[in-house]
Amino acid sequence: MLIRWSNCLLHEFDAKTLLQALRLRQDVFVLEQQCLYPDIDVLDESSTHLLGFNAEDELIAYLRIVPPELHYPEPAIGRVVIAQSSRGQGLGRVLITEGVRLTQRLYPASDIRISAQSHLVALYEEAGFESVGEAYLEDGIPHQEMLLAS
Repeated sequence: MLIRWSNCLLHEFDAKTLLQALRLRQDVFVLEQQCLYPDIDVLDESSTHLLGFNAEDELIAYLRIVPPELHYPEPAIGRVVIAQSSRGQGLGRVLITEGVRLTQRLYPASDIRISAQSHLVALYEEAGFESVGEAYLEDGIPHQEMLLAS
């Protein structure tokens, strides 16, 4: 599957792409996972948003990179999402790889932290992340904090 990657800050989004990103996050995190929480938050304003588009120019992969000291001491990757219609093709691994690559470019020599849904821990371990601390519940979903050492 050919993916066109782009990244931007919040103020650089055009209206259509911003709506696609927010819709994808809402469809997965709020509707599919049935989590009632403020998905759109103040971290969006300072984050770098990584976007993956298919050949039809549909947004099918997304994550955000939160700068260091806003949520954790390290930069953090979050809101990692693949459109339901595009799952099962290995795109999650590709998205994580692209997210790590971009984070390392933006914040060289920094560790990278994530708060992973527990069922995805093995996927993040493949990318080099290691579990830190105990599993915990976030918005009713088991999570594991993980760190990728620089």
